[in-house]
Amino acid sequence: MDAYILEWLNLAVRWLHFVAGIAWIGSSFYFVWLDNSLEPPADPAVRGKGVAGELWAVHGGGFYNPQKYLVAPARLPERLHWFKWEAYTTWITGFVLLIVAYYLQGAGTLLKPELGWPEWAGPALGIGAMAGAWLVYDALCRSKIGRNDKAVGYLFAAIFAAAVFLLSFAMSGRALYLHAGAMLGTIMSANVFFVIIPGQKKMVAAMAAGQAPDPEHGRRGKQRSVHNNYFTLPVLFAMISNHYAMLYGDALAPLWLLALMAGGALMRHTFNLRHKGKSGLAWFAGGAAIVAAVAVALVPRPPAAPAGPAVGIAEIMPVMAQRCANCHAARPTFPGLAAAPKGVDLTKPEWVRAHAARIHAQTVTLKAMPPGNATEMTDEERALVDRWYRGGSR
Repeated sequence: MDAYILEWLNLAVRWLHFVAGIAWIGSSFYFVWLDNSLEPPADPAVRGKGVAGELWAVHGGGFYNPQKYLVAPARLPERLHWFKWEAYTTWITGFVLLIVAYYLQGAGTLLKPELGWPEWAGPALGIGAMAGAWLVYDALCRSKIGRNDKAVGYLFAAIFAAAVFLLSFAMSGRALYLHAGAMLGTIMSANVFFVIIPGQKKMVAAMAAGQAPDPEHGRRGKQRSVHNNYFTLPVLFAMISNHYAMLYGDALAPLWLLALMAGGALMRHTFNLRHKGKSGLAWFAGGAAIVAAVAVALVPRPPAAPAGPAVGIAEIMPVMAQRCANCHAARPTFPGLAAAPKGVDLTKPEWVRAHAARIHAQTVTLKAMPPGNATEMTDEERALVDRWYRGGSR
C-alpha cells in the first residue's frame, strides 16, 4: 500500500510540476522574445514618457501594444502583476518529486551500490549539490566578473561541468541526470526569489516614496532573467532524460549529459538572435552538430551472430525473472515502483514473446537495460537473449 500511495503522490506532484513549468517557461520565453523584439516608439509623445521600446502584436482576434520603460513609469498603476508563483511552484513540486522518487527510497536508487554509503548520504549529496550550485553561481554574478556576462557564462559552465563529473562517481546515472537539471532549476528559481523579485520590490518601494528607482536592480534582474532563459532547454533535457537509459547507462554518461545540455543552450541562443532580427543558424547548426555527434558516438556495435542452437522461451524466462522482473512484474520489488514500467510484465511468457524486439534492442543492441546493469546481467545472458531472438523468439 505504501508503494501505491507513493505512486499516486508521484503522479499528482509530477502533473502539477509539469503544469507550473509550462506556465513559468512560457512566460519566460515570452518576455525574452518581447525584450528582443521591442522597437523605439514612433510617437515622440510616447518616447517623452520614458518608454524605451514598444511592440504591436495581434493574437486571439485582438491587438496588443506592450511597452517597456527605461527604468519605471512616472506613476505606478493600481494593479501590477508579478511573475513569481510560476517559478516557485515549479521548484517546490520538483523538489517534492525528488523526495518521492529518490530521498524516500534511500541510497539504493540514488547512489552507486558499490560505495556502501549510508542512506542519508544520498539525499544529503543531492540537496548539497543544488544548494552549492546556487551559492557558487550567485557569488560569480555578484563578483567583479559578474558584469561580464560571457566571463560568468564560461566560468560557471566549467564549474558546473566539474561538479557533474564529481557527482558521477557517487550517483547512479539516472539520478545524476535529474540532479544536474535540478541544480540549474534551483538556480533559476533562486534567481527569481532572491534577486529578480526583491529588486522589483525595491524599485516599486522607491517610486511609492517619491524617489527615483535604482537602475542597478533592473540590470541585475535582466541579467538573471537572460541566464534563466539559456538554462531552460538544458533543464528540460535533464527532466526527460530518465526515459533514455542508453544515455545515462553509458560509461561516459556525464559527457553525454554536458554535451546535450550545451547543444540545447546553443539552440536557445539561435531563437534569441532571431528575435533580434538576426539569423543565428550557425549557432543552431552547432547545437544540432553536438547532438548528432553524441548520437553517432553511441551507435551500438552490431552483435556478432551468436554461436549455438536456437533458444526457447523456457531458457529465457529464468533470465527475465532474475534480471528484469524486479521492475517488470505485476508487483515490482524495486523500491518505489508500484507497477511495471510501461505496463510490461516480463514474468509471463506471452508478454516476453510480444515484446521480443524491444527486449532484444534494450538488452543486447543498446545494453541499456537493466538500467546501469543494476541486476548485473552477464554477457552470457545477453548472448542467450540474442540467440533466442534470432531463432524466432519461440
